[in-house]
Amino acid sequence: MATTADIRKGLCIEFSNDIYKVIEFLHVKPGKGPAFVRTKLKSVTNGKVVDNTFSAGHKIEEVKVITRKFQYLYDDDNGFHFMNNDDFSQIYINKEMIENAQFMKAGEEVTIILKESDETPLSAELPLTVYMEVIEADPGVKGNTATNALKNAIIETGARVMVPLFIEPGDKIKINTEDGSYIERVKE
Repeated sequence: MATTADIRKGLCIEFSNDIYKVIEFLHVKPGKGPAFVRTKLKSVTNGKVVDNTFSAGHKIEEVKVITRKFQYLYDDDNGFHFMNNDDFSQIYINKEMIENAQFMKAGEEVTIILKESDETPLSAELPLTVYMEVIEADPGVKGNTATNALKNAIIETGARVMVPLFIEPGDKIKINTEDGSYIERVKE
């Protein structure tokens, strides 16, 4: 059994009869009164995010997890299908369990977090950055370059991202998967 001192980003805990993943945490030691830990927890079963404050030294039930690399195959109405690169077994994950799934393309490698006891998938993590081709881009407005002007673009997965005015259809770009922001144009 762990305590609040063991809380870290990415830790999976059992809380309110569900399994939650710690998204954010902050240890607070006020000048007056006892210390506490303010957390933002995301349910791995339904994707709901809750805020909770634990008093210092509070016992928490840690869920042991393992991570494995899987290859994204395809999606259907309810979720996504992945293949284990080691033994070629396939698993299915609900859409709510993956953040920013609009940046996944077939064949891409994804890290999946599994519960150690029964290997139930808890969540999937995309790489921090991905390379995508721009399929469609709004025309840039000439003379609108005094500041960092951006325009809408649609990438190969169908997601919309904001890109600089010089990006044209056919360009490859690097995208941050956490917030969907443009990083740079990729030269081939």
